[in-house]
Amino acid sequence: MEELFFRSNPWWEGGFVFGGRKRVRFLDEMEKNQENKDIIFLTGLRRVGKTSILKSFIAYLINDKNIKPNHIFYISLDLIALEKLSITEILQEYRKLHKIVSSQKVYLFLDEVASKENYHQELKNIYDLEETKIYASSSSASLLRDKNAYLTGRQRVIEVMPLDFEEYLDFKEIKIKKSDEYLIEGYFEEYMSDGGMPEYVLTGDISYLQNLIDNILYKDIIAYHNIKNENIVRDFYRLLMERSGKQLSLNKIANILEIGVDSARRYMAYFEDTYLIYTVEKYGKLNERLKNPKKVYAGDVGLKNIVTGFRDKGAVFENLVFLKIKNQNPSYVYVDGTEIDFMTESKTLVEVKYKSALNEKQQKLFDSTDANEKKIVDGYKSFLAL
Repeated sequence: MEELFFRSNPWWEGGFVFGGRKRVRFLDEMEKNQENKDIIFLTGLRRVGKTSILKSFIAYLINDKNIKPNHIFYISLDLIALEKLSITEILQEYRKLHKIVSSQKVYLFLDEVASKENYHQELKNIYDLEETKIYASSSSASLLRDKNAYLTGRQRVIEVMPLDFEEYLDFKEIKIKKSDEYLIEGYFEEYMSDGGMPEYVLTGDISYLQNLIDNILYKDIIAYHNIKNENIVRDFYRLLMERSGKQLSLNKIANILEIGVDSARRYMAYFEDTYLIYTVEKYGKLNERLKNPKKVYAGDVGLKNIVTGFRDKGAVFENLVFLKIKNQNPSYVYVDGTEIDFMTESKTLVEVKYKSALNEKQQKLFDSTDANEKKIVDGYKSFLAL
């Protein structure tokens, strides 16, 4: 156990410098919440960079905030060696190793926290009884749901998204001078093709994305939910990627796959729980939102392009716009067969047209829809201005 702990925490035996690229927007969010006692949960797609953000923040605590290295404990809870130990027992072993009493503050970083059953209750007990600041990660939205409300008022959730365009350029080590801004459009099209999964952006290894899709589908959906027919799950995912940006009829999907509508609805929830997809409701009153089909978007356009090929740039661009404004809780506007892509929570109307224009019916609906602000996003310049 001691060897495992030291291997997981190299800063205990020397200085620590994070060697990867920093995700400043998420580190800033973590820094804002450093002084309070709230448990910080990082969630998002598998391999989207949660572990790297945790370790980058550890380097910040050591080098910028002068936190004692042995008061920082990182551990991945899905390690086989820890299978029979509870989080509380692991924490006790760590405190014993460094002779740190429970009244002394430690920074606890728990990767894949949902690997442990009853972790909500365990974290509540640690929060209440010990001097700790807890950071935890999970790749499943459903597992983070606190059914018994153990952590109500004690937690904050930060969803880690794929790289945005600025981060993409940073990971590629591309710096564009003012005099060379004409190059941005070409790099933006590359971004539309590649997407924002950090490891793929760094390596360009297409097999990495395919293996990632296979791992999520099998480990997090098929095996986890004990689904017998693997092909249905894989075919369902392909259909969702083909229909990215479109209204999705579960009845039609169920008919195509020859499964029940309830099964189709359940599978959809599984895809959402793993962040492979997001869904968007129709704008309007509650009964309109509930009775109308949802639109579906890919969690990362690079993953979508692996499945569908990089051919419908308009759909890919719309997907990127959605990911950029997702935190504004957008819905879609649909009246008499005509659609406007998004209405945000603050009533900003957004229509996405990649290098094209609204048709007559769309323009009429766009002009007549009540909104606080209206935007047409038709290329990389208006995208970056969002």
